[in-house]
Amino acid sequence: MPKYEEEDYLWLSGIQHYEFCPRQWALIHIENLWNENYLTASGRLFHKKVHDKTQYEKRGNIIIVRALKISSANLGLSGECDVVEFHKDKNGIKLKNFNEKYIPYPIEFKRGNGHAILSDEMQLCAQAMCLEEMLCCDIPKGALFYGEPKRRKVIEFSQELRNKVANTVFEMHKLFKKLYTPKPIYKNHCRACSMQDFCLPKISKQKSVKEYIKEVLLNEEIT
Repeated sequence: MPKYEEEDYLWLSGIQHYEFCPRQWALIHIENLWNENYLTASGRLFHKKVHDKTQYEKRGNIIIVRALKISSANLGLSGECDVVEFHKDKNGIKLKNFNEKYIPYPIEFKRGNGHAILSDEMQLCAQAMCLEEMLCCDIPKGALFYGEPKRRKVIEFSQELRNKVANTVFEMHKLFKKLYTPKPIYKNHCRACSMQDFCLPKISKQKSVKEYIKEVLLNEEIT
């Protein structure tokens, strides 16, 4: 698999947008559009609280690093981990300024109710794949921390999940290279999307965008 140049890297956080809806991802990451609702605002504030804490600390056999910048030439991604814990382990890797060996353990913070969804798992797995490439190590698992129950859900990075991440990122790169935004398809989850005003998903159930624009222009001529 060819490696991506740094200028072609996509935002790792876009994986969650793409898995939710490829059109939403394209509106945000290709057309540079953004709109916020209660869900996105509360999520942003939740992450801000995480990153406001000290970037580095050590608790016993665990080193905690926050807002760690990561990237992958293999996936063509760059981004930031909410938290990476480095757990002391004789089978781990050496870290600068430490004599012991450690295994990285990424943790992604979500504001939800504790029911892990595939897009959350994929985002976390992508972080692990970036860390593996950067640190030359194997990371078997990580955790999603949900704000409402305030507990972790351990996620195993299976080969199936890794393949899903790699295939999804490949599709993201294909769309980005073409600068192509998929057509709207109205689904139930559209009601929770902050991008409705830009996407106009309900139009697709009635007429094409071309027909809609033609109708609007015709009405303007009449009035």
